[in-house]
Amino acid sequence: MSTHPMFLAKPLVDFRVYTIALRKMPDFLEVFDSLAMPILLETLGHPLGFWTSLVGPQNQFTHLWGYDDLADYERRCLARDTHPDFPAYLKASGHLITAQETRLIRAAALASVAE
Repeated sequence: MSTHPMFLAKPLVDFRVYTIALRKMPDFLEVFDSLAMPILLETLGHPLGFWTSLVGPQNQFTHLWGYDDLADYERRCLARDTHPDFPAYLKASGHLITAQETRLIRAAALASVAE
């Protein structure tokens, strides 16, 4: 496999997009950072990144998490979902999130960016 940075990332990526209620992004980010992140760092590991929408559909928060394979994804998601503090985050954020989209994506190996 190549040493190109694209291929050094995890081979499976959880690509999540939350649509946040109008004018509630600051509230959501505070709840996510204070209640979800400690749990996610413990159970999912280090995230690949976080973004908010600038152009296109508005009020969206996107976060990506990398996994070694589907079994790794399922194992870590189960740890997150059964964490004793996770229900508190769900309760605090439920009224702030109007939609959620979750995709599992994998890197496409292109020869033109291999090295």
